[in-house]
Amino acid sequence: MRIGPYQLRSLVTSTFALDGGAMFGVVPKTLWSQKAEVDDLNRIKMVTRTLLLESQDRKILIDTGNGDKWNQCQREIFKIDVEPYVLPQSLAAHGVGVEDITDVICTHLHFDHVGGNTRLENDRIVPVFPNAKYWVQDENWKLANKPSEKDRASYLAENWAVIAENGLLNILYHERELFDDIKLEIVHGHTLGQQLPVISDGTNTLMYGGDLFPMKAHIPIPWVMAYDNEPMRSIAEKKRILPGLLEQDAMLFFEHDPNVIACKLKSTEKGIWGADNISI
Repeated sequence: MRIGPYQLRSLVTSTFALDGGAMFGVVPKTLWSQKAEVDDLNRIKMVTRTLLLESQDRKILIDTGNGDKWNQCQREIFKIDVEPYVLPQSLAAHGVGVEDITDVICTHLHFDHVGGNTRLENDRIVPVFPNAKYWVQDENWKLANKPSEKDRASYLAENWAVIAENGLLNILYHERELFDDIKLEIVHGHTLGQQLPVISDGTNTLMYGGDLFPMKAHIPIPWVMAYDNEPMRSIAEKKRILPGLLEQDAMLFFEHDPNVIACKLKSTEKGIWGADNISI
């Protein structure tokens, strides 16, 4: 798929699992279990899905997934499987080397979004993309480095400290326009300073859903996560954003849906819902 100057490629970087109740908040299991595959530990199957944007001048990644720095206990808790989806190998299959990546847009610094920023090399943590600029919002950077009790397990400095130490980190202060045809929608309900890239050439538009719309099942307004720091704020953000996407006939890209890469939207008597699935 091409939008403006960018060729878009979707890359799965891992499979993992999180508690279904936490992923769907107040939505009863009798409803959410119809939308998600659940195991005997009440975990639902999920993926981490990266979007690669290639233009003549840039090779951009949006988020990098869980990465492979996990010990065996952590892998079992979150059911993490990285081996079939190693990001550098997936990029190489498309003729892109880790040195070629010019930019990494971090929607936010939770481990399942930026774990692939760094890797272990001879017991040292090093950047995976040594020539890239890593972009993050100031509010999320501050929270990541001084998280609340609720956030602490999700923000792991091993995924960004060395990025900052090597001068690769770029802090944004509510900037909305990052590159040609790429703007940022900044939301705060899930966590402060989450930035959702919107790629648009005026004819075709795609929003990277991040953790505001992690799966297609999260499109309906009340379907928000218990992981969200401010669920009512997430609801307000969805009510603000969805009508504009519908009006633009935009595509919504899902970072965590194991079955659906992206879809368009439709208006129903029950509100805005997901329409036809789209492959990228």
